Amino acid sequence: MRTVLVTGPGGAGRTTLAAATALAAARKGARALLLTTESSAPETVLGTSLGAEAPTPIAPGLHARRIDPGDRFRQEFLAFQERAGAALDLLGAAPLDEDELTELPGSEDFALLQALRAEHTSDAWDTVVVDMPSAAETIRLLALPNQVRRYLRRLLPPERQAARALRPVLAQLAGVPMPAQKLYEAAQRWETELSAVQRVIDDPGTSVRLVTEAGPVAAANLRAIRAGLALHGRRTDGVVVNRLLPTGSADPFLAALSGSQQTALKALREEFPDVPVHEVPHLGRDPQGVDELDALIDGPAGETGDTVTGDTGDTGETGDRDRHGETAGRRPDPWTVEDRLATDGLLVWRVPLPGAERRGLGLVRRGDEIVVTVGRFRRIRTLPSVLRRCTVSGAGLRDGVLEIRFSPDPDLWPKSD
Repeated sequence: MRTVLVTGPGGAGRTTLAAATALAAARKGARALLLTTESSAPETVLGTSLGAEAPTPIAPGLHARRIDPGDRFRQEFLAFQERAGAALDLLGAAPLDEDELTELPGSEDFALLQALRAEHTSDAWDTVVVDMPSAAETIRLLALPNQVRRYLRRLLPPERQAARALRPVLAQLAGVPMPAQKLYEAAQRWETELSAVQRVIDDPGTSVRLVTEAGPVAAANLRAIRAGLALHGRRTDGVVVNRLLPTGSADPFLAALSGSQQTALKALREEFPDVPVHEVPHLGRDPQGVDELDALIDGPAGETGDTVTGDTGDTGETGDRDRHGETAGRRPDPWTVEDRLATDGLLVWRVPLPGAERRGLGLVRRGDEIVVTVGRFRRIRTLPSVLRRCTVSGAGLRDGVLEIRFSPDPDLWPKSD
């Protein structure tokens, strides 16, 4: 299954292009689903109302579903309240009713990830296209499962569950209550759910598509976004340049605007030499309905949906799917260790960061972890076992690759006889 996460700067038309991408896949014979959290824009673009309970048929092979984060939040909160009923009774807390619950900030992100995981494992679709939030929010959203799992492991180490039989004794010795078993059970449920979401994000068939307009700052904006995506190991499968005006107009104003767009388009192609850049013409209006989305797909500037059906080439190692539809193999980790011990006495951790700039780069080691900062994005990685016995001796950014140099620590490195 292909999963295409469509994002870009605000106002670039990502909802319209996400719908066009899903339609293009359906037109080529795929069972396609469009997922969105937006309420009105997708319905205007598709020309029909969308349901939140089940996917709505749009065209042959194409369905769309609007995710309701408020409903998801209420269901999860009420389930938690029921599980914690005994503890709440002891505290004298009054339970909340469903009709007084409104979702909290961040609930939309979790609802989107949960819906993506559910649809990915349903085996009902060949292609799922997700109308994601703006690009910076998307990067943080895709990093969320790993970050939360890390927090859980730090706050509730799984190995401490082995001592649950001794918890009453330990509580008496320590003089403080030990964490209740229900706390670990809740953490395990979260870990299971987050792991399933992470498998979808890491699946070789999952990629990110960037939508932008051809403006004077488009290349600079997308450079930072691409670096943030690469930091978290996300693959960019294409850049879609939206609302391009026709060239050769006799009107001086339109000719100047088109010329500016072509200059920006050239800069984008230079910025992304290894990523397909697709052109989408301006229809002179905002597309509404399937027929006008077809005009975007079949426009003279090229087909928007080519990359969905694999026409851009290899998407990475596909791995084998188990009977639940999940991927047994993942895309290879792009962070690789290069052995230069024989020549330079070093091990080099190579981190691909296309679009990154030295001035926004930060690197800190904390015990067995390393913190890499690229602009406003940050990632924490656990060091491979071989690098934990080394000290960081330097780093450099060359040709879009961060090379972190490690020297063996004499006190920790195995000594040959």
